[in-house]
Amino acid sequence: MSAKTVQGPGGKKPASAATNLIAGGGAGMMEALACHPLDTIKVRMQLSRRQRGKGQGRRGFIKTGVEIAKKETPLGLYKGLGAVLTGIVPKMAIRFTSYEWYKQLLASKEGQVSGGANFMAGLAAGVTEAVAVVCPMEVVKIRLQAQHHSMSDPLDVPKYRNAAHACFTVVKEEGIASLYRGVTLTALRQGTNQAANFTAYTELKEILQQRQDDPSAPLPSWKTSIIGLISGAVGPFSNAPIDTIKTRLQRNPAEPGQTALNRITSIASQMWKQEGIRAFWMGITPRVMRVAPGQAVTFAVYEYLKGVLEKGREMLPGNEYQE
Repeated sequence: MSAKTVQGPGGKKPASAATNLIAGGGAGMMEALACHPLDTIKVRMQLSRRQRGKGQGRRGFIKTGVEIAKKETPLGLYKGLGAVLTGIVPKMAIRFTSYEWYKQLLASKEGQVSGGANFMAGLAAGVTEAVAVVCPMEVVKIRLQAQHHSMSDPLDVPKYRNAAHACFTVVKEEGIASLYRGVTLTALRQGTNQAANFTAYTELKEILQQRQDDPSAPLPSWKTSIIGLISGAVGPFSNAPIDTIKTRLQRNPAEPGQTALNRITSIASQMWKQEGIRAFWMGITPRVMRVAPGQAVTFAVYEYLKGVLEKGREMLPGNEYQE
């Protein structure tokens, strides 16, 4: 079945919400376990500042990763994983379920989905996941990842011990609204990410399916991984400045009387004056290396689990297809 339709294989009904929730959640868990170290390196690079006057440039992503592993043990690369796992399963479940829902909402009467409708469905799905899950999760994750402590030294006690403690401490000291610090930038980043991601994925999937002997047959997992890898790299290049400003905004508590817009403009202005335009793209290499393989894993696992679940849904007494 064409990638640009809301119908399931063989013209059957589209996958149920339960199928999308389970397949999306499983895909998110596998993606986090495989790619989280690269996200920690990305955050450290975005939070670093140029050491002016010392003749020292910025550390690259390999050197940053090695330094984290040496000073904080390899487990330091997994700081914030608890927050990510807690959030990524519902995030991916919400992403795929809401995307399919928006896609059906925007489809034509014949069930066809245009490129523009697909883009808008991805945009809306990204904003939905940002508000529902991503922003609070990332505030907690960034607070944990920003701590420079050794995980092998029991005497080196950090301010935030784990995801639950970090969430409790942030809410206690700064209020529950602090978990939504940077929500506008997060929604903008996630929206543009998923709009580009789903649009590129759908277009590439359509091309590969049409070149098969049976265009209605599902793609093999290795092809799904490749187009997921390519589509996953599109978003980060287009919205890297948003992600960098968001990371710095979420790292520290807000100053009394300072609005979100004032903080955003202040951070952007300081970066421009003190670090130059390259600072807005700091961490782009590990971000692409984190997001692109992550999307390869996500789409491959999602499509696989979705196929398995849909086959199980079809195998009912009399081989009748039911919801």
